[in-house]
Amino acid sequence: MHWARWGDPDQAAALPEAARGLVELAFGPAEERPTTPLAEVRVPEPALAADLLAGLRDLVGADHVHIDHETRVRHTRGKSTSDLLRMRAGDGSDAPDAVVRPAGHDEVQALVGWCAEHRVALVPFGGGTSVVGGLTVLREGYAGVVSLDLGRLDALVSVDAESGTAVLQAGVLGPAAEELLGAHGLMLGHFPQSYRYASVGGFAATRSSGQASSGYGRFDALVVGLTVATPIGTLELGSAPASAAGPDLRQLVLGSEGAFGVITSVTVRVRPVPSVKVYDGWRFDSFAAGTAALRALAQSGAAPTVLRLSDENETAINLAQPDQVGGASAGGCLMIAGFEGEPADVEPARVVASARLTRAGGVRDETAGPSWAAGRFHGPYLRDAMLDVGVLVETLETATFWSGLPGLYRAVTAAVTGALADDAPLVLCHVSHVYPTGASLYFTVAAKQRGDGLEQWARAKAAASDAIVAAGATITHHHAVGRDHKPWLAQEIGPVGVEMLRAVKERLDPHGVLNPGVLIP
Repeated sequence: MHWARWGDPDQAAALPEAARGLVELAFGPAEERPTTPLAEVRVPEPALAADLLAGLRDLVGADHVHIDHETRVRHTRGKSTSDLLRMRAGDGSDAPDAVVRPAGHDEVQALVGWCAEHRVALVPFGGGTSVVGGLTVLREGYAGVVSLDLGRLDALVSVDAESGTAVLQAGVLGPAAEELLGAHGLMLGHFPQSYRYASVGGFAATRSSGQASSGYGRFDALVVGLTVATPIGTLELGSAPASAAGPDLRQLVLGSEGAFGVITSVTVRVRPVPSVKVYDGWRFDSFAAGTAALRALAQSGAAPTVLRLSDENETAINLAQPDQVGGASAGGCLMIAGFEGEPADVEPARVVASARLTRAGGVRDETAGPSWAAGRFHGPYLRDAMLDVGVLVETLETATFWSGLPGLYRAVTAAVTGALADDAPLVLCHVSHVYPTGASLYFTVAAKQRGDGLEQWARAKAAASDAIVAAGATITHHHAVGRDHKPWLAQEIGPVGVEMLRAVKERLDPHGVLNPGVLIP
């Protein structure tokens, strides 16, 4: 990925003329904001003493310990808007002292133990796509900071086609996972927007959700086993598909963001590659009507593989179809219903869902579904193009029960709009993950950037987070906690929950070297 933008540098592009006109209409004249060249990014001198660097080289080989400027910059922070604003301004103050690339579980385990012994902070790095401060470590009290790049753990270890499981190393990126499994006629089917750059270990460590969560489940629902390197030894989990042998420790590791240990491999449920993929578009008069239709589908047991709904603002701007942003919109609220599988299963499912959506007031849009599918992974590039012209763009997400969804939607929208009242805010929203009992809300926020934009977003994020907690919703549905959500996690899980997390951290990582500052209140 680009070190200060999203994704493939060759896919970066300026705003289309139609979109630029929309931006200037909403936020005033564009203000060009260039990015500092990589060579000019300011990073601190490496803090690791010579004997510690020698120790790292002994563990993994000198060729796999990097302290050069570019590698350190490329392992600095994640891809939140706040991260990108700092990097674009040339602020690399959070750069690790060294980037280490172990070859397998044994080297990871040795590295974790070594860091604990020498009080060196260790930050696991998969694809570098965190948007919640999950890769920004606390330095104080440590002999240095090491970024543990899992890129060499990139193998499909085994396939059990009879059981429908496979073992993938943690550094396998999303597309590589599908390619490796595809050679066996299988797939994982996990496609978050970060899919092209995020890793299997990162999916597990953050409880990721993909676009097909309605049909295949969140990533944590796909995990049946884990191997984890901790400072006190290796943890192997998942001896059976289900167990009553006490609390499920897999769930303790899932979502732990490297604070309890480094995930080195994941055993996942896999399925045959579908021969048919079809995505239908539907229009509803209002977000309320579309949400009611979503709920009916989810509770009927007839939910499609993919199911999402954009509100009026997101639909009007065509944000669900990034290639058409700024163009004429068909209006209403756009719903995407995707079906994947074999023809004998897909067509009956489409018929049932179509009948239900029609009865709920939906009108078929013949072009919207394929258009959404074609542009599914283009959205983050649009954020970069907006930042280039002085428009602050960021996202946040949450989830709640169906009965609380309308109030949560209103509360977060009002909170963000109020926090950015002087900056021409625009708040868009969609539902992208549904359950029989509730759904997620995913907000996109745009505003005129003032100064470096960091204080603006911090103010808006805090207002939104306060509103989320006050509404009784979760502070994050799939972005994880990181550092950004930690102040509100304590309110969500309560004092007993906080003590439980702290107790696990203190027992597994008594010196606190694993991703310090992340997750634990």
